[in-house]
Amino acid sequence: MTEMVYGSVPVRNAEPVLPKWWRTIDTWSMSCILILFGIGLLLGFAASPPLASKTGLPPFHYVERQALFGGLALIAMFLTSMMSPHLVRRLAVIGFIGALIALMGLPFFGTDFGKGAMRWYSLGFASVQPSEFLKPGFIVVAAWMLAAGQEINGPPGRLWSLILAVFIVLLLAFQPDFGQAALVLFGWGVMYFVAGAPMVLLVAIAGLVVLGGSFAYNNSEHFARRIDGFLTPEVDPRTQLGYATNAIQEGGFFGVGVGGGEVKWSLPDAHTDFIIAVAAEEYGLVLVLCIILLYTSVVVRSLLRLMRERDPFIRLAGTGLACIFGVQALINMGVAVRLLPAKGMTLPFVSYGGSSLIAGGIAVGMLLAFTRTRPQGEIGDILRGRVR
Repeated sequence: MTEMVYGSVPVRNAEPVLPKWWRTIDTWSMSCILILFGIGLLLGFAASPPLASKTGLPPFHYVERQALFGGLALIAMFLTSMMSPHLVRRLAVIGFIGALIALMGLPFFGTDFGKGAMRWYSLGFASVQPSEFLKPGFIVVAAWMLAAGQEINGPPGRLWSLILAVFIVLLLAFQPDFGQAALVLFGWGVMYFVAGAPMVLLVAIAGLVVLGGSFAYNNSEHFARRIDGFLTPEVDPRTQLGYATNAIQEGGFFGVGVGGGEVKWSLPDAHTDFIIAVAAEEYGLVLVLCIILLYTSVVVRSLLRLMRERDPFIRLAGTGLACIFGVQALINMGVAVRLLPAKGMTLPFVSYGGSSLIAGGIAVGMLLAFTRTRPQGEIGDILRGRVR
């Protein structure tokens, strides 16, 4: 009857995916990631040719591979950022299970590439590091458990997430990969804190971490060697830390100039773990500060957007992803300036590495998906009783 009087109501077509994605995405954080990837390629042109010449490969072999892996990482980031939080969660669970199975198979089928840690699968044309893909999947799964534990009559999500975190940390410690183990435990601790964990429990967990570190120092030669090297008052100039420290000192404020650095000829990992030393030597403190600002911008903007999020799962998962992204960058740069023990951890989107680039693209894509603008009231409205 209404249609006969007033006419039919036109049905509005749904907004296309790409315009909606562009309107709701955090374009500033995405731009920072693209700039970081560009800086990584720029530094790759400086750091990779010496290693390529030593191995008898074309000068820009590693740069081309970094561009290829980086392109795949950016595609993964864009596609993941277009997904809904529920779809991200489903895919994260599947990816986490696959990465966990791969991680458990490393002692039987993995390789250490002569570095003393069983962390990779060799595929001939490339290698895969399961722990890189495990991190984002674990963060999302643990956030799901923690959020479910907050519901009335919900499962014991906090206990389940703790058991899962301890199990993964033990798997990583046996490789040994204490850096990734610490990063996983840190990400879980941040989410547990945001979920409202009692301070006494967090202090107890911190005490257990200290005891675990003492046990690892007394029973792992790999761990003890790195701690002793960090605590030694004087740095051996023939070690990677010695070369990196000297390069940073030589760079000064503006650097020695493009192509003028010498550290890339001495550092075996100049294109991966110590890429920031190449940046500091050739481009100086200016570029290093720009890199730090880019990482800080992504983390701070993500956390600010998540503060307005009402869904506890999205808030917890986004916080965990943002924090491990920033802390991984902090650890990498802290090792180079000898503020932290050597960890063997890449600088996200800047260092060379197929697994780290692609896994980083997936993780940041998840973060961008969780921080997209959604129609909802402010979280403060809930506390004031304005939104039911």
